[in-house]
Amino acid sequence: MENPVVDPSLDLEQEIRRLKREKNAVILAHYYQESELQDIADLIGDSLQLAQAAKRTNADVILFCGVHFMAETAKILNPTKTVVLPDLDAGCSLADRCPIDRFVKWQARYPGAVTISYINCSADVKAASDVICTSSNAEKIVRSVPEGKTILFAPDKNLGRYVAKKTGRDMILWQGSCIVHETFSHRKLLEIRREHPNAKLIAHPECEQPILDLADFIGSTSALLKYATETDHQELIVATESGILHQMQKAAPHKTLIPAPPESSCACNECPYMRLNTLEKAYVALRDLQPRIEMPEHLRTRALKPIERMLELS
Repeated sequence: MENPVVDPSLDLEQEIRRLKREKNAVILAHYYQESELQDIADLIGDSLQLAQAAKRTNADVILFCGVHFMAETAKILNPTKTVVLPDLDAGCSLADRCPIDRFVKWQARYPGAVTISYINCSADVKAASDVICTSSNAEKIVRSVPEGKTILFAPDKNLGRYVAKKTGRDMILWQGSCIVHETFSHRKLLEIRREHPNAKLIAHPECEQPILDLADFIGSTSALLKYATETDHQELIVATESGILHQMQKAAPHKTLIPAPPESSCACNECPYMRLNTLEKAYVALRDLQPRIEMPEHLRTRALKPIERMLELS
């Protein structure tokens, strides 16, 4: 979806604030959004924080500055509220790589298994799962499954492998990965560490194993932000989507933050889906209350159960 034509004389941030008051709206934004969208948000968070905020809100309208599965989760939790996403094409490579038809065939091979699905999946996959997790709570969710139970973990193999190692649980992993987190270059990271010998490498568990093996700290998006804020180390190499650097720099303005590079010279450490949302699209979405997130009620209620189970365990 191309940027809509908007009167260039408008102060979009001011207009968005006005519309928010008029429509009793709340703006939720993920850490990977463009900085200008983060700056207009009422709450910025990772997937777990945003799901919790969506469940708590008293707003009539949720403008979700994130990707489709996140806005979909907000709608699952808030059936009577209007949920709008600036660009419906803002999808997710993990969700795309786990289609429901293949997913249920995979599950059928392991009768009696407990299915834990990472929140980066479609409503259909959520509805077919026993419990949802995020990178913030995946370890806790896995540990909640009784010993001896077979665990299926989808769709991120890297997060699944990391959690299996942390918990000592054998898990059968769906072979999916994030297009951003799989691009980080082991070779280039070694070069950066030679250039910055005092820098600490912090990484998201969606990264591939060779990157995690190099990391000084591994954590969810919010955990990485907390570490960057609280650590005494003044130089940090950050191996996750580069949108988080905006909040890190605001929280720790005197620290040197170095985005981990991809193998190529492209901006592959930026999620192309996250970057589809713009300030112009956010303004139009709030003005017109379109495009809306909708789904059949029978799907919503089935998808709600594993999300609520996650929130209870969190």
